[in-house]
Amino acid sequence: MSVLDGPRIERRRVVVSGSAYWGTMQDDGGLQLDDGRTVDPSALVHLPPCATPPSKIIAVHLSYSSRGVETRNNPKPTETPTYFTKPFTSLNGHGGELVKPEGIRYLNYEGEFATIIGRTARNILPEEAWDYIAGFAPALDMGAQDFRDTDQGSMLRVKGMDGFCPIGPGIVSGIDPRKETLRTYRNGKMVQEAQIGDEMIWGPDYMIADIARYITLLPGDIILTGTPAHSRSLDPGDMVEVEISNMGRLASRVVAGPRPRADGIGHPPMDTPEVRRVALGFDERVRPDLLDNYRAAAEASGA
Repeated sequence: MSVLDGPRIERRRVVVSGSAYWGTMQDDGGLQLDDGRTVDPSALVHLPPCATPPSKIIAVHLSYSSRGVETRNNPKPTETPTYFTKPFTSLNGHGGELVKPEGIRYLNYEGEFATIIGRTARNILPEEAWDYIAGFAPALDMGAQDFRDTDQGSMLRVKGMDGFCPIGPGIVSGIDPRKETLRTYRNGKMVQEAQIGDEMIWGPDYMIADIARYITLLPGDIILTGTPAHSRSLDPGDMVEVEISNMGRLASRVVAGPRPRADGIGHPPMDTPEVRRVALGFDERVRPDLLDNYRAAAEASGA
């Protein structure tokens, strides 16, 4: 049966008294564990609602027209989608911490939804892809933009740091994400908004069929489907939340971390025009006044 069919069902994976359990959300807000007990999910630690670990996490670079205009001055900057991968150690759950190490200036949020694979997919058509999806979940594709100038564009250190892939609070089936609205909040203020079906260039069905031409997708694998315009940097103490109508609201808090012990080796974090173009959402070579305004505001706030 297609993930779009049937009633809305939300499954969560939580920790109860030190043990991990799957459960199903009830109409009254309770979480019924698979063993029959009902618990209050608001008091529990949430784990990512997927296989642990998934065999792969694949993310698309640009899939929303507003983001294409913002970063490339083109609503469709590439003719077909391009992808990168995140290690499974980047997984994080609802209510978790996002560690911003000392020396990292630009830790950007990207609110989006994750598509979680439900059964093995290989050599399928886009219209068949819905039958291979277990469900959808709000997600944050976090990025340390300071490393955009290294790793040959692979995004390994930009997007692959520990905890940089929060997903949850649950996995939802019985909805069509293309009919929903995505909103991201920083400290309660809305900073991203998109009607998904109006802005997405390629839907999850296209992405899955595209990837599965040559790469087998296994149950629990995650496809991150991209973000709309206005990805910006966060500071320690910030709360970032992504809410998708009929899907849920994922929350993460940014905390400060120390510098790595091996801080003197390898490529350092950078503060270059390309880094700032993506992290701040403008090209200082075109609008240098915006960079001056940003720096003045940062100095005034003590950042």
